[in-house]
Amino acid sequence: MRKKHIAIVGAGKIGTMICRFLLSCDEYRITFIDASAEQLRRIPDESGLEKRVLDVADHDGFTEALKGHFAVLSATPYYMTEQIAKAAVAAKVHYLDLTEDVASTACVKALAENATTALIPQCGLAPGFISIVANDLAKDFDELESIRMCVGALPQFPSNSLNYNLTWSTDGVINEYCEPCVAIKDGQLTTVPALEHLEHFSLDGINYESFNTSGGIGTLAETLAGRVKNLCYQTIRYPGHRDIMKTLLHDLQLRNRRDLLKDVFENAVPATLQDVVLIFVTASGRKQGQLMQQTYANKVYGQTIGGQAYSAIQVTTAASICAVLDMLAKGDIRSQGFVCQEEISLDQFLGNRFGQYYGRSQPADDIHHAA
Repeated sequence: MRKKHIAIVGAGKIGTMICRFLLSCDEYRITFIDASAEQLRRIPDESGLEKRVLDVADHDGFTEALKGHFAVLSATPYYMTEQIAKAAVAAKVHYLDLTEDVASTACVKALAENATTALIPQCGLAPGFISIVANDLAKDFDELESIRMCVGALPQFPSNSLNYNLTWSTDGVINEYCEPCVAIKDGQLTTVPALEHLEHFSLDGINYESFNTSGGIGTLAETLAGRVKNLCYQTIRYPGHRDIMKTLLHDLQLRNRRDLLKDVFENAVPATLQDVVLIFVTASGRKQGQLMQQTYANKVYGQTIGGQAYSAIQVTTAASICAVLDMLAKGDIRSQGFVCQEEISLDQFLGNRFGQYYGRSQPADDIHHAA
């Protein structure tokens, strides 16, 4: 069988994990693109992998480099989304990304109107998998009352006052803490402030807090508008984290100095591979006239794959976009226009070879298998 040629843009932690997954199944060959030769040098050479130093800001050069590929996967910060999507449309290749940024997704949706290929943004954990879960729960109700979607990527062993370690994009974390959050309240599509609507809950004997953050709801609010009375997305953290972030972002006004806050985070808050991803979705409504509630709860830990340790957020984010790519390649989802995550079947996703990583919930030391 002829291997499908995939371009991956962004040689960071998530891009590297995506590359690892796709090369492991021997059905894809990869062109890894990054503006930094240093970043690309960190990626081990192997069969089926080509590395190219290229800046996506060079629209013509980047577009030309994409021609002949089946798809391009963006593992870059949200502010590069529009450039990569435009090049994908021009090169007539499928486009998938991981962005949580609302404005960037709107740009992708507009580009998809005249595209001959599929544009599938928000293919990560949240947005992404969380919308697939929530939409699956929603289908079981005759009348929907509310859906609460919560996700957190947390250190297993918090050791600072933030109760937090860096586990993914610093730009992404800051952006979701600052931008308005799409929601449905009392049947009306609206926006609410980030860091508000603080709630507390316990899971497996551990206390958590959750609060509004931007982007994680994806396109689900538009999809369910008119069908659900209340819909929200919240980030999960250990208790006390939200209050410190409000002090930094609002009282000290670092929301207006994001570069400074990013520098502080990346030089003071350590990263960790010993993390856990929490996924918690609750839906309530009426079935045959009776008020009912259904909940999906899952924990996914960092895992050892092919002898190397990867964080839970790397595994879940990369597995999600790889599963969507796999389904696209096999003709299981639409291959033209704007594709929402909630169009994807949860059973089909979890049955995919990459989606199956969401079913592995042991800590990293207990898992030793190849992709």
